[in-house]
Amino acid sequence: MKRVLVTGAHGFTARYLVPRLVERRVEVHGTARPGVAGPSPDNLHLHDVDLTDLHTLTRLVERVQPDTVIHLAGISFVAHSNIRDIYDSNLVGSRNLLQALTDAKVQPGAVLLASSANVYGNQRQGILREDTPPQPVNDYGISKLAMEYVAQLFMDRLPIIVTRPFNYTGVGQSTDFVIPKIIDHVRRREATIQLGNLDVERDFSDVRGVVDCYLRLLALPAAIGQTYNVCSGKGRTLNEVIELAQRLSGHSLQIETDPALVRGNEVKTLYGDNERLVAAIGDLEMPQLETTLKWMIEA
Repeated sequence: MKRVLVTGAHGFTARYLVPRLVERRVEVHGTARPGVAGPSPDNLHLHDVDLTDLHTLTRLVERVQPDTVIHLAGISFVAHSNIRDIYDSNLVGSRNLLQALTDAKVQPGAVLLASSANVYGNQRQGILREDTPPQPVNDYGISKLAMEYVAQLFMDRLPIIVTRPFNYTGVGQSTDFVIPKIIDHVRRREATIQLGNLDVERDFSDVRGVVDCYLRLLALPAAIGQTYNVCSGKGRTLNEVIELAQRLSGHSLQIETDPALVRGNEVKTLYGDNERLVAAIGDLEMPQLETTLKWMIEA
């Protein structure tokens, strides 16, 4: 990689990805939606571009001529209130990016698209593999699956890698997400916390480990054209996470259920099989959940 284009440069994942690229002396260009403030890592060439604007996006791609593209931009919060935003960002913006790369006659060595494990929906067969039939149950999951279908239209023209990350977290993630919300409450020594569905089980990873997986996949020519679960391979209940956070912080919380936070279409169990990923890149450098929570509490 010599010149990389990272979409969603103000986002949570890019916060950890961009410095890793800069360390490798890569020229990093990032896109961010105009008018949206966010962190701007050192040595990042930032471009204010709305991915729904195909013309402007194509001109940017023609100017940058990236040899690697990492597509992180999109709505990542499942309960995002504006449904049109979800589809504009996750589907239309993604298709525009692929179209811009094609129209600009750029020939990158790899294009990594970050999809989501939410495409699996509520499955009952236990650990989820890449060949598990998708059954998304919310607009976020549907938008990501639609993005994957759109990517199929470009597979003969672009070297696409699709990743399906399961839940991951770390320092700097929005408190809209459940683990940062829990950590924020124990750090502030709050007496109570209001949560939604507690009877859920998730495969939680560390953002630093997820970024490492992305970079190692991009260095692997055999990964092109493939889809990979990015996950720890272990399911943890939300109650387990709460108990662990309380033990690590030395602070107890009283849990209250807020009906407004209870989702009717909540995915109950979501954890994955990472066998294909490990076979491709080797053992994962994925911190244990306890290590991740400790990092977040002490930050």
